[in-house]
Amino acid sequence: MRRTAGLVLLALAVFFAALSPLLRWYAYPRLVKVPAGEYQTMVLQARDATLLDYGTMKARTVPEITVVQTLKGNVEAARKIERTAGRDVVVWDGLSYVQGPDGKMVSRIPERYVFDAHTQEPVHATGEMVDGDPVTRTGIEFKWPFLTQKRDYEYFDAQARVTAPIHYEGTRDFRGLSVYYFEQTIPWTRVPFPKVMPVAGITPESVAKTGTTRWYTTVRKFWVEPVTGAPVYGEEIHKEELRGGSLLGGRDRVTAFAGHVKMREDYTRHTVDLVKSQRRLVLLVTSYLPWGFLVLGVLLLSLSLYLEARGRRTPGPAAVRTEEPAPLGS
Repeated sequence: MRRTAGLVLLALAVFFAALSPLLRWYAYPRLVKVPAGEYQTMVLQARDATLLDYGTMKARTVPEITVVQTLKGNVEAARKIERTAGRDVVVWDGLSYVQGPDGKMVSRIPERYVFDAHTQEPVHATGEMVDGDPVTRTGIEFKWPFLTQKRDYEYFDAQARVTAPIHYEGTRDFRGLSVYYFEQTIPWTRVPFPKVMPVAGITPESVAKTGTTRWYTTVRKFWVEPVTGAPVYGEEIHKEELRGGSLLGGRDRVTAFAGHVKMREDYTRHTVDLVKSQRRLVLLVTSYLPWGFLVLGVLLLSLSLYLEARGRRTPGPAAVRTEEPAPLGS
């Protein structure tokens, strides 16, 4: 009986020991991915910011500028691209909407971002764009890969339509989470005017005729939870200028927008809570279950060896010797 139990335990030990690396290195890359239909909204604010008054073409200080950034998963578009790409794809239709303190639009920039659901690497497909202009992204945008590493990454800047390094600057504690801090600086770069301008009748084409150009620089900061690769907080020190041309009335340049943009407190709390729950799910597949199965396999192996050794030490009924009775009269 002990021998049978030992063999069963040995089989279970081998099963769980083999399941441990299988779950981590085979199941994880296939199971953990960004949902195709995900929808998220983020609100950021810049207080005491500088904003251009297009009526007077003069910069003025305003109490607050609000940036609403939405990302909506386009499931139908993702399925069409998957047929030719041969892998799981996510399509995010994004919109960055900036409004002044009076609620009026300052700018609106739509995007379509196509990427691999597992690795977050860009997938180039028809429809990939920023503000209607086709782009071919390199590097990440919005989200880091699962199990983010302590290294620099290439990050795509939608305003400048360029990819530049975003540098790992160390590990920090953010509201009970251990996060990686990343920072990217985009130097002054000439960028196109938005397709939709804040003043009726003014178009990028009409501004171009005046010879006035638009320039932009930013310092981008992200606090990234490394297990999920999700930013839990973000800031930008953002500046835009109009330079040259007859539109400025002889001035060399004028500030179009300048402000320190930060994620709003209620959205920060919501994001931290959401990432904490997602973090547990990813750790379940990458750490908790693989290590748990490995430890369980070792314990079962030890128990099976113990039963086998004990079975060999204890003699069975057939091995018990009995003395023959002495003959009568001897």
